[in-house]
Amino acid sequence: MSLSETLFQRAQRTIPGGVNSPVRAFKSVGGTPVFIERANGAYLFDVDGKRYIDYIGSWGPMLLGHNHPAIRDAVIQAAANGLSFGAPCPAEIDMAEKIAQLVPSMEMVRMVSSGTEATMSAIRLARGYTGRDTILKFEGCYHGHADSLLVKAGSGALTLGVPNSPGVPADFAKYTLTCEFNNLAQVADIFAERGDDIACIIVEPVAGNMNCIPPEPDFLQGLRRICDEYQTVLIFDEVMTGFRVALGGAQAVYQVTPDLTTLGKIIGGGMPVGAFGGRREIMQHIAPLGPVYQAGTLSGNPIAMAAGLAALNEISKPEVFEKLTAKTSQLIAGIDTAARQHGVPMTFNQVGGMFGFFFSKEAKVSNFQQATQCDISAFKHFFHLMLEKGIYLAPSAYEAGFLSLAHSDDDLKATIDAAANSFAAL
Repeated sequence: MSLSETLFQRAQRTIPGGVNSPVRAFKSVGGTPVFIERANGAYLFDVDGKRYIDYIGSWGPMLLGHNHPAIRDAVIQAAANGLSFGAPCPAEIDMAEKIAQLVPSMEMVRMVSSGTEATMSAIRLARGYTGRDTILKFEGCYHGHADSLLVKAGSGALTLGVPNSPGVPADFAKYTLTCEFNNLAQVADIFAERGDDIACIIVEPVAGNMNCIPPEPDFLQGLRRICDEYQTVLIFDEVMTGFRVALGGAQAVYQVTPDLTTLGKIIGGGMPVGAFGGRREIMQHIAPLGPVYQAGTLSGNPIAMAAGLAALNEISKPEVFEKLTAKTSQLIAGIDTAARQHGVPMTFNQVGGMFGFFFSKEAKVSNFQQATQCDISAFKHFFHLMLEKGIYLAPSAYEAGFLSLAHSDDDLKATIDAAANSFAAL
């Protein structure tokens, strides 16, 4: 029995499912999760001494690679002054100013401790600002585990949401409407019926929780037009895409300005952190300036701020995103070629350093329904073949992949070769 297997058995006695976030349990692919002992650069090292080339990157934050010296040194230096103050500190001002500089739509910024907190708070703010209760989200888009966001689409565009999880009262879910991602006509129909009741649209500008699905041309622009017409708040959930697909996030790539933006992952450099911000007029409704309450014991934590500032300073250097995009394109092109050579039908999506692949004969995958129709069995087999060869992919067909600047040409070649050998075995 491997040490990972031993640890997993032990963990299940005191931790529900043996993990602290469900996808880590390998339920969707089967087998025993790999327990990681350390990480450096593009690599993870498990408790049994095996090295993996990592394409999860802690689910997105590790754009610079694991254990980057600038971030590590910033954390060590900050920790020498204390771990948490429960009071304002200079670093949180520096962080807010840096975010506002890089993402101009975020005129004011509030720090929190997770992406879920950020989206939950942004929605509360949108409701308080508009005086409306209903929100609209998209099928397959994940915005954290707040009650009103754990909702899937019912049948028909105007169907009220149904909770995905036990423990979410139907009375909460009834205020959440769902649409098909990339279906602007469906959104327009809902607004024609319910527009005056809708406080906000919340959307991942690039969907990253049904694998990686970019927006269709004019989809985000169309959401902006609809929100302007109905005086509805447009929220971009850039927890995943922020500082990942471009320095200014997906809103810079697609040239669409939201009213509010949520951030996380990269802005913590690997530490727990989140943020939301946007138009000054809206943000001034947050306490203590306004009546919409939001608070957090560890919000603006000095260690997280130090790590995040170091990360943002590093990724602000010239050509960072050009290099990251080129590396990602190189990887995708190589895997695509290998798949074609072995007659394995696949479809690929990429935006900057974020990518996804689908075992599908379809030329394009652009919504959740299409994503769920892909060959999940083939993905499971491929995942384990790659894991055996030291390639660590997300253990779910519905998660995006992430590259880092630490991935070398040799790492990419090793990954492409492993994929070719895995395709031959499918």
